[in-house]
This record gives sequence, C-alpha cells and structure tokens, in this order.
Amino acid sequence: MSVAPDRLDALVAQLRSLSEEIADVALDLLHQALGDPDPKASPAARAEKVVTRARRSIEKAAQLLASVERSDPEG
Repeated sequence: MSVAPDRLDALVAQLRSLSEEIADVALDLLHQALGDPDPKASPAARAEKVVTRARRSIEKAAQLLASVERSDPEG
C-alpha cells in the first residue's frame, strides 16, 4: 500500500499545529489556576492536566506518522 508523502506531511503539520494550540490552552488554564486560592486543587489545574495529556497524544501521533516509511511513488 502506498500513501502519497504529501498527504502524510500535511497531516503531520496539522497535528503539530493543533498541538501548539492545545499547549496555548494548557498555559491559559495554568494562569487561571494560579489565580485560585488553592491552585493545585482548582478545576483549571485539573483541566490543564487533561489538556496536556491530549497534547502529548497528538504529538505522539505526529511522530508516528512522520516515521512511516514512504515507498517510492514510481514503484
């Protein structure tokens, strides 16, 4: 089975861009948590942990797709 390298490259780029956006959301949540009386127990801190896990999963997906061996399109 052969997949056009451009398609995989585009997916990797999209995933990396999404990862950056998610990192921004995580940072916003951390800033929000710092404003709470107990930052570690705040809902924003709990949400940040989940968001960060999601970002790591997306980064892992990008790495996996980037590692796919590309076959020669001519055959």
